[in-house]
Amino acid sequence: MMEDPNSQPEESQFVVDEVSAAIKEAIESVIGGNTYLHNKVNQWSSSIMDCCLQSLVKLQKPFKYIVTCVVVQKNGAGVHTSSSCFWDNSTDGSCTVRWENKTMYCIVSVFGLAI
Repeated sequence: MMEDPNSQPEESQFVVDEVSAAIKEAIESVIGGNTYLHNKVNQWSSSIMDCCLQSLVKLQKPFKYIVTCVVVQKNGAGVHTSSSCFWDNSTDGSCTVRWENKTMYCIVSVFGLAI
């Protein structure tokens, strides 16, 4: 089998499964079974982003990361997020995780840009 000349070695690839696992672990460890509290949202979102970045750095991959986090109370209102990127699909990547419990939604996106 011939190797794709444009493929990158795995240690320098943005692996969505690894990033998704890091995001889910961060969300669970920070807000897990908590009930939505407006005065905790800033703390939670900062902690989730910090936790994600720490996990991503531990992967020791040649990327700059951008992490966004939205925490929204479940109250029947609609929520829509979207993003668009102009980059090199062979090296760069993104991953978004939508997590929820009985009282809130948490949407975290990670963008990985190859160095």
